Amino acid sequence: MAGQPNWPNGTNLAYVEHLYELYLNDPHAVDEGWRKQFEQWQGGPRLQVNERLGPRFKARSLFNPVPTNGNGNGHAVIANGNGAMPPGSVPVPSGHVSISDMSSLQHRLDQLIRNYRVRGHIVANIDPLGIVNESPTELEPRYYGFTPEDMNCPVFTTNVPGETLSEVISNLEETYCRNIGVQFMHIDNLQVREWLQRKMESTRNRTKLTRKEQIRILTRLTDAVIFEEFIQRKFIGAKSFSLEGAESVIPLLDLALETAGDQGVREIVIGMAHRGRLNVLANIMGKSPQKIFREFEDVDPRRYWGGGDVKYHLGYSSDWRTRHGHNLHLSLCFNPSHLEYVNTVAMGRMRAKQDKSGLGTRGEKGMVMLIHGDAAFAGEGIIQETLNLSNLPGYTVGGTLHIVVNNQIGFTTGAKQARSCRYATDVAKMLQIPIFHVNGEEPEAVAQVVRLAMEFRMEFKRDVVIDMYCYRKRGHNESDEPSYTQPYMYSKIAKRKPVRENYLDHLLKLGGVTRGDADRIALRRTELLEKDLTAARSDHFVHDKMWVLEGKWSGYYGGSEHDADEVMTGIEKETLCKYLTRMTQTPDTFKLHPKLKRFMNNRLEMAEGKRPLDWSAGESLAYAALAVAGHRIRISGQDAQRGTFSHRHAVLSDYSDGHEYNVLQHVAEEQATVEVYNSPLSESGVLGFDYGYSLETPNSLVIWEAQFGDFANVAQVIIDQFIASAEDKWRRLSGLVMLLPHGFEGQGPEHSSARLERFLALAAQDNFQVVQPSTPAQVFHLLRRQMVRRWRKPLVVMTPKSLLRNPKCVSDLDDLTTGTFKRVIRDEKADTKKVTRVLLCSGRVYYDLIERREQLGRDDIAIARIEQFYPFPDDELRMLLMRHSDDVPVIWVQDEPENMGAWPFLRMKFGDRIYDRQRFLASTRAASASPATGSRAAHLLEQDELISEAFCKGLH
Repeated sequence: MAGQPNWPNGTNLAYVEHLYELYLNDPHAVDEGWRKQFEQWQGGPRLQVNERLGPRFKARSLFNPVPTNGNGNGHAVIANGNGAMPPGSVPVPSGHVSISDMSSLQHRLDQLIRNYRVRGHIVANIDPLGIVNESPTELEPRYYGFTPEDMNCPVFTTNVPGETLSEVISNLEETYCRNIGVQFMHIDNLQVREWLQRKMESTRNRTKLTRKEQIRILTRLTDAVIFEEFIQRKFIGAKSFSLEGAESVIPLLDLALETAGDQGVREIVIGMAHRGRLNVLANIMGKSPQKIFREFEDVDPRRYWGGGDVKYHLGYSSDWRTRHGHNLHLSLCFNPSHLEYVNTVAMGRMRAKQDKSGLGTRGEKGMVMLIHGDAAFAGEGIIQETLNLSNLPGYTVGGTLHIVVNNQIGFTTGAKQARSCRYATDVAKMLQIPIFHVNGEEPEAVAQVVRLAMEFRMEFKRDVVIDMYCYRKRGHNESDEPSYTQPYMYSKIAKRKPVRENYLDHLLKLGGVTRGDADRIALRRTELLEKDLTAARSDHFVHDKMWVLEGKWSGYYGGSEHDADEVMTGIEKETLCKYLTRMTQTPDTFKLHPKLKRFMNNRLEMAEGKRPLDWSAGESLAYAALAVAGHRIRISGQDAQRGTFSHRHAVLSDYSDGHEYNVLQHVAEEQATVEVYNSPLSESGVLGFDYGYSLETPNSLVIWEAQFGDFANVAQVIIDQFIASAEDKWRRLSGLVMLLPHGFEGQGPEHSSARLERFLALAAQDNFQVVQPSTPAQVFHLLRRQMVRRWRKPLVVMTPKSLLRNPKCVSDLDDLTTGTFKRVIRDEKADTKKVTRVLLCSGRVYYDLIERREQLGRDDIAIARIEQFYPFPDDELRMLLMRHSDDVPVIWVQDEPENMGAWPFLRMKFGDRIYDRQRFLASTRAASASPATGSRAAHLLEQDELISEAFCKGLH
């Protein structure tokens, strides 16, 4: 082989060594290319290491002895810490050195550098309280056999600056062990690791700040400190969840926003808990301190009568203009005390903005910032769900900036009691992303971390974590005494100067700023706050309007359903047939699963009027009609594409190669986007995400489907704190739809009940809709109504299981052409004059009752259905019952035990008599601690008894 040799990768290094040994014995035993290279190694004044060796030439690189300080015992070493020979030059050896010796020395240096990268964070000065102090032996040179005499040894490395071993170690300590500790070597992707190494080691993990930038940091620290001090002085004992001890959050966010603006980001959604929230509202979000102080004064109780929320849970939106003239729109999400549950809500909001508002490629123009507490980040399972969503196709937002405000305590619980891992952020290592630990009392280190984190997020479109170590100066709230449980920690905190003072001392030493300059900044901030407080206490204070829907929500409204517009939701029959036919067609090259051919043939017969519509057809036609009308549709759930019970088949998989085809996306040439995503096995996180998505898309049908309805139990925080109460607490509307499969069919306790009773217990002030449709036509009209009406409320749907294929649960195409969703369905077949009792029911049990009535030949029984439980259809039900005399008893029949289902709600509403007329009784399963039996045989016996009782109860 003539010319330059083709350098092997690290796996072939043994081959290079073999060739070199051959060359030493006989130079002509190797081809010309290798011979010339080995001649350079032996004879040139300095060896130029071939660039093509690259980072994969592993640990046994050449190690060459050269004189050092005249004693002749030094060594020159090539290393990059990954065990790789870098590009560069090597001094010429005075004689032959065995490759095994070279490899041993090289390997030791490689391991030392690698362990600084892997373990350097352990000794980094990241804790401002200095409580934790460790020194791993693998970071000591002597661990690798290096002696003090070796410290002046010339070395050659990539990325790590330094010409001697001492200088290399010094630079490694500067990079990895100063005020920043970095975890990144767990990342499998070599490109990502090397990018991070290059960025950090070339700068020793420092950022050069201009005087203007230093003054800006000082100013932002002043803003934070003065605001907290002012609150503590003026509102003694009031809960504010102070930021004191963590004031560096404000310059951190300031720099993050400025960097985002320079990167082209135009929208940012922020989620955070309550600690420091008021400071962020005032100093980042731009909320007027007047409004915050007015909320502290609490002089307008009737304004918030029966609603609203505490001031440190409120959200806010504003516009931020960067120093370079870029505009950012900021949205701080409202958030309950359930801390981290806002995370996926914020992500859902951003994903909706990216999908709908033209924010370009994922993450480039819109991003999410999440501000966490250390105890919650380690302790809350929703964190893992949040992280897991980050790179999934249906949920990614192109990288989230996670900021952990590490107070090193949770309420009264210290780190040793709160987590089983070293760092609060260790769970984030699941994502193969860097985690930057930084000392919050070193603002310039914080600045370096922010810039690097933001650059990483933009470069790789991945999440990134900043773990800012600080402390909590006061207790969990301002009336709490923290030294009861952490006396040692709080004795150290009591001696700390505010971070602003420490940074000011640093700047005074550098020059360019004077104590007078700093005092003037502080005085100016204090004067402004005094003016705001005076205005807040004024009788002439002007409030914001309580209920104004603007922008994308203009034209939509909440409030009572009595004020909602009644709409017709039918579609022409010809159009329905066309949509249904299109949903049976696939591309000519698409190979349909053999078992789905019957499904498609049945659906085609429905389109041709030869077969009645089943549930799948009714539901799919609703989606098709809405999409053609311009409503974007998003459906997500653990089995949403196929449907848990194999009924939907909205997304088909090619039988030969598995590629997907979304039938709902091909209903018409011009239609809105329809996305159907199989979600991870996550309820809280995914439901929160879809709820957040719905907040930004009032004109889109956003659906979360539970695999089984009882799985909603796991997402109870999202349901209680957001879906059921957001309109009352935060004046925010949502049209989110929850599909919850529900029905007692002998599948055991965990796959029977969607806990209808829990939703009805939360129902008040027309806060959401709770329905249980019983026919394909009803679900068609229901989903259409959800979008066609301008009244926006969350919709909770008890969807069926066995009814999906029940031959009696069908509708004609004509049922979809006129009318709208029926809240109550009366019995058209019953002879009013003969009726001796009215059975009221909902859902699947209706079909059991119909079947028993037919078996008994009872034409004196009327069976009516309540399809909407909330808002309760009083007018419709009253009109239905007025058809019967007052002495006709009304029996509520339900599958659920007496203490579950709708009966507790109905009993509380009506008592013993319904509308003070007919007797009101119930036929249910016996009250139970568990929803259902695990025995199918027992289930059938219970069901038979339940139905029998319905036909005879109240006769005696």
